[in-house]
Amino acid sequence: MSQANLTQIRSTLEAGLSPLALEVEDESQLHAGHAHNTSRPDGGITHLRVRVVAEAFRGKSRIDRHRLVNALLAAEIAGGLHALAIDAKAPGE
Repeated sequence: MSQANLTQIRSTLEAGLSPLALEVEDESQLHAGHAHNTSRPDGGITHLRVRVVAEAFRGKSRIDRHRLVNALLAAEIAGGLHALAIDAKAPGE
């Protein structure tokens, strides 16, 4: 997987959320060869796990937190990101 893709995704999340903690993990290789894997011909990221702690999530429901992350990564999703696992918390949670 391209390190540039992960760097871009990380930068997008940092700019949009100003997180206190952020982990972005490419899990695409774990799904290679699965029956319904939608591999990208450009070798881009298809499966991603994001763990993020940000003040932006305070008072928001789990669904609203996921919507916020999905909105920030809309271009990646439109470009072939197939699965996005999100663990989004406010500080202190």
